[in-house]
Amino acid sequence: MKKPVEVREFESITYNRDFEGEKGFAVVPQEDFEDLEQFIEEYVGSDRSSDAFDFMRISKKRGIGKVISFNNYVGLIQTSKGFQVQVLPKIDYDTEEDIGHEKTKKIFLGMLNSIKDFPGRTFNDASLSVGKMNLYELFIATFIKEAQMLAKHGIKSSYVLKEDNLNCLKGKMLFSQHIKQNMAHMERFYVGFDDFNMNTPENRIVKAALEKLLRVTSSARNSKDIRQLLTSFELIDSSSNYESDLSKITINRNNKDYDLLIRWARIFLFNKSFTTFSGKQRSRAILFPMESVYESYVAKQIKRVFGNEGWEVSVQDRSFNLFSEPKRFALRPDVVLKRNGVTVVMDTKWKRLMNIDSVNYGISQADMYQMYAYSKYYNSPEIWLLYPMTNELKDHEEISYTTNDKTGIATRVNVFFIDLGAENIVDEIRRLYLEVNIKTEGVITDIIITEESFDPTHDYTVEVEAGKRN
Repeated sequence: MKKPVEVREFESITYNRDFEGEKGFAVVPQEDFEDLEQFIEEYVGSDRSSDAFDFMRISKKRGIGKVISFNNYVGLIQTSKGFQVQVLPKIDYDTEEDIGHEKTKKIFLGMLNSIKDFPGRTFNDASLSVGKMNLYELFIATFIKEAQMLAKHGIKSSYVLKEDNLNCLKGKMLFSQHIKQNMAHMERFYVGFDDFNMNTPENRIVKAALEKLLRVTSSARNSKDIRQLLTSFELIDSSSNYESDLSKITINRNNKDYDLLIRWARIFLFNKSFTTFSGKQRSRAILFPMESVYESYVAKQIKRVFGNEGWEVSVQDRSFNLFSEPKRFALRPDVVLKRNGVTVVMDTKWKRLMNIDSVNYGISQADMYQMYAYSKYYNSPEIWLLYPMTNELKDHEEISYTTNDKTGIATRVNVFFIDLGAENIVDEIRRLYLEVNIKTEGVITDIIITEESFDPTHDYTVEVEAGKRN
């Protein structure tokens, strides 16, 4: 199978060879381009599925010809003929060097770990060849590592209800089956009994997933690891009814080692993606809406940093509706912070702003209306919009907007940029924490007085009221 073509959000694919090496374009053979076009046409939206046009656009550009552009969703697309496109998030770095997009992949996989119910615990494992594998193979490798840990600790056995026609009475007689089976064999007993063995629903599901992944993986390493693992499951039947076996599984303290494995198996066995499609079975797509990924990632880090500093953190708060009679149009800010009677509301936006003041840097008017509603309903003067950092705005001065209305408390919307390419995301959230403290509690930090600037007649005592504005 061909190595996947890698593009970043907002970039395009073309078959025009004149644009080979041009920034923002990936050039592919015309047959692969047409294959991807067919994929888009097949995956049309329905009541239960997403539309491929939600994240890909076919258009014509002057001087280039047909192009396919990507936005908002990241992940892996594989067409029925085996052509693969890997879409990665657009993250800016201090230097443009990100060979093989390895750094971007690591950051993205770390972001995926924050999604609720996403089974990604081992993405930070150094043994995963992030730079060489596509995302689907990385997911397979992660499932393999979980299965290897299970095999190392010991595959669990349990009492399994079994039915059989025996020469002796064991367990309890199943009379209806006994009558059907043994009218001419009175020496036999059709019985149901508990048998302690490894052929549990959990193990059958894991084995079925391993067998399927062995058929679809294109990685020699993954294939080798799966074959080795299957020897540990030799005495276990492969699941023939996924829904039935999954319905029998309840994760508890006795089988907690299966938690991530079963969640991964469900994704693989049902071709489940984080956005769903209808189309040919041989095509597959595992895609993630970056708005949701970014929102979950930032909220998780805020909860970690601000929570440790005594703030009460509420994620996706549902305290208010825009209208009360009847209750409609829920207000659902991404993060609500409370401490010492101060309320701060934050909302994340996965959008690349531009350094053009005349168009409000690209901030939408609808977003500002939304922030104003948050301010009034939550009685919060401080609202924060959290955007990803871009190189264009890296050293930009503070951006904020303040109302001068007559409703009581004025509203200030602060724009803050989170540098996803930073060495440590926690440091970025701590930077946000300091900014919030300065604006809500008057905390003054990093005052440097040199010998030259010291004035002995000046009173350096500073008193600041919490929440007071200059």
